[in-house]
Amino acid sequence: MVVEAAVGVWRGGITEATTGGLKVKAVMLDNGNNKRWMHPGGKLIDLGPSALSDEELLAVIIGAGYKGRTAQDIARDLLNEYYSIPGLMGKKLTDLAKIKGLKDVKVVRIAAAFEIARRVIKALDKE
Repeated sequence: MVVEAAVGVWRGGITEATTGGLKVKAVMLDNGNNKRWMHPGGKLIDLGPSALSDEELLAVIIGAGYKGRTAQDIARDLLNEYYSIPGLMGKKLTDLAKIKGLKDVKVVRIAAAFEIARRVIKALDKE
């Protein structure tokens, strides 16, 4: 299985990495010694999830944007509307869908990610 994590060019091609047994295409731009990812998914693969900002993590969950707007633009709009990741917790799906670029599938992905987080917190509280 190959998952494309980003789109762009890195020294003229696509690099492939294997992480957790999953073959992932991670594409980034190389500006001299600096790497700049076209999508935060590539950054996550290269540096790990803790290296990403809240905006970048949301962009990974959102996946893709729409004409003229990236997933990161949509994530930024979400954070501007609700102020933070915790501010998004517990919001109704219809509230999230009011953000331009968030339709059914993207809203469901966000809701699923928050439900996973809620369950992890609940399990940790029991310990």
